[in-house]
Amino acid sequence: MSNFDDKLAQHISGISKEKQPERDLWRGIELGITSQQGDASSSAVTSKQWMAIAASVCLVTVLWFAAPFAFKADESRSDGYALIDAMSMQQQQQVNSLLASYESTTALTEDWQEQLKELDDAADVIKAALKDDPDNSALIKMLHHVYQQQIALIERVHAPKWQQI
Repeated sequence: MSNFDDKLAQHISGISKEKQPERDLWRGIELGITSQQGDASSSAVTSKQWMAIAASVCLVTVLWFAAPFAFKADESRSDGYALIDAMSMQQQQQVNSLLASYESTTALTEDWQEQLKELDDAADVIKAALKDDPDNSALIKMLHHVYQQQIALIERVHAPKWQQI
């Protein structure tokens, strides 16, 4: 057994005390640092978008509940359209903000602006119907849905490559 112990001790002493990596790790570390910095800047854009969406929802909710107190029953029907005007104005501001934030990002498709125009046309048709019946909750929900589709289209078309599946 002593011979075995001597051979084992000799073998152990011959092994290098430092473990060397099989490949250069700096490249992976550099990519990891770069992607973390990129993630931080893209999450700032995302948080701005969420803030804009939250502000939109808050504005619509406040206007929705404040509208009955702000308007008297004998006022004309066009005054009931103030909520729709406020929603439209808020939507336009949000779309402009998103487009400005994605200005330097190339779009993933070519015809996205045509799709955005079609959604704009749909919103115009719904708003025209709401002029005749500004208290129609189904039409208001439809308009809100079209506005959400516009925002989703802009975000989807300008999604960073790392978010795509």
